[in-house]
Amino acid sequence: MAIARQAQIRTGEVIERISQVFAYGGGILLSAVAIMTVVSIIGRQVINQPVPGDYELVANGVGLAVFGFLPLCQLKRGHVTVDILIGLFPLRLQAFLGFIGDLLIAIVSIVLLRQLWFGFGEKFPYGSDAMREVLGMGYRPFFPETTYELEIPIWLLYGAALFGAALFALVSVYTVWRSLNWVLDGQEEQP
Repeated sequence: MAIARQAQIRTGEVIERISQVFAYGGGILLSAVAIMTVVSIIGRQVINQPVPGDYELVANGVGLAVFGFLPLCQLKRGHVTVDILIGLFPLRLQAFLGFIGDLLIAIVSIVLLRQLWFGFGEKFPYGSDAMREVLGMGYRPFFPETTYELEIPIWLLYGAALFGAALFALVSVYTVWRSLNWVLDGQEEQP
């Protein structure tokens, strides 16, 4: 009774591999931020010289790492849930409630991607007015915005986050499909 079960399984395998690569990238980035923080603290204490722009690197690095983790977290249903009462319900109702949760996360992920795209458009200083209008990017900023100390262009950070947000939205839509199949089957499978 499921909707395109084999296609859903094959799509899930591809999405999982891509999500794992993003999660590993987020883990490497987060590890690099942690090491840089330790080096900065030691430098501040020993030679009175922290890593320049350490605050900017931590804030932006952790934010980008989160966008690396979100797709795999959604795919594996790693978000926080309250299972005290849900376990008492029939399996089909549990699957339906999981479907509702996945649907709500998909809506949030699409809104997040949309808003991040608008933010990127506000910071991206290139492109013709016609191109920007077609892509819904708004007006080109007069001066490109950068971070305070290291002067990293803000549009680069938004652009990097867009990749993770786009994959998160794609995974969220996929999980709605998967959850719908679970509802039609009458119970959830382990993701």
